[in-house]
Amino acid sequence: MAKVKILGKEFSHPKELKFADAIKAGFPSPAEDYRHDGLDFNRDLIRHPEATFYGRVDGDSMVEAGISDGDLAVIDRAVEATHGDVIVAYVNEEFTIKFLDLSHQKEGYIELRPANPKYQPIRISADDDFEVWGVVVWTIKPWKR
Repeated sequence: MAKVKILGKEFSHPKELKFADAIKAGFPSPAEDYRHDGLDFNRDLIRHPEATFYGRVDGDSMVEAGISDGDLAVIDRAVEATHGDVIVAYVNEEFTIKFLDLSHQKEGYIELRPANPKYQPIRISADDDFEVWGVVVWTIKPWKR
């Protein structure tokens, strides 16, 4: 099961990185101009700085959604979670990252759905200690460790 370790929200020391826009995955055209603006994670990834945290994914229950063990998740607590969002939930004293499935609300429960067939959905009813802690708005994936 994929868990999330909440790491914090230290975005106070922005580091602007070089940024090349429109990197082609096919055959590049030599005639195209490339933009070299800076990339600032605070400006470009964070909409609500006071409500945004990041956490490290621990586990493989979301691999088919492209979220892997060791990835960083950027979590925005100011975004209202809707059906189908990837969320970080606090369930029975533990953080987990899953898809939010609200299709069973009329039956009295919701589900947190993994993206790996090895795992079962987590059914949440009124009896569970549960909170949507935030919506995952970005993931940052290491390609080489």
